[in-house]
Amino acid sequence: MKLGKVMLSWPVLRQFASGDPLGRGAAVTSPHTRELTPRTETADHVARSVCPYCAVGCGQRVFVRDGQVTQIEGDPDSPISRGRLCPKGSASEQLVNAPNRQTTVLYRRPHGTEWEPLPLEQAIDMVADRFLEARRNNWQDTDDSGRRLNRTMGIAGLGGATLDNEENYLIKKLFTAAGAIQIENQARI
Repeated sequence: MKLGKVMLSWPVLRQFASGDPLGRGAAVTSPHTRELTPRTETADHVARSVCPYCAVGCGQRVFVRDGQVTQIEGDPDSPISRGRLCPKGSASEQLVNAPNRQTTVLYRRPHGTEWEPLPLEQAIDMVADRFLEARRNNWQDTDDSGRRLNRTMGIAGLGGATLDNEENYLIKKLFTAAGAIQIENQARI
């Protein structure tokens, strides 16, 4: 009796005894596996989003439980990706929940050797001040022949492929309005 139970616990014998000779059903499912539930089933709510990695704009479903992202999957209702994600998009949950994710602004002073945390508002003010100063100090109204230029050579923009089309469009508008002419995107380089 005891030997029979042990033998039936062997995977191959269990497959044939249960009528699952190919081992694709319950015969190969462990008790632990039977108790598991998908992370998507336990979510409090599902938010729709767009993958942050490239300009394609694949739709994502973000599953949230207790204020924490538990899973990110392709959105089958997206007319762009129809529920599919590339490997980077599939791994974007790790982008949100990575234990080494930087969540504070760090600043290293000129000639400094250490990074120091800065409040976000102070960092934004520093960037804006430097942007305006570079524009002001390098502004060109006209060239040597008196032709109107209205540009600055002190500001350049390099957009990233992780931004979507709308974000890149707004960045292009901002830099053009500021008088910059050196505006490029990573995707073209």
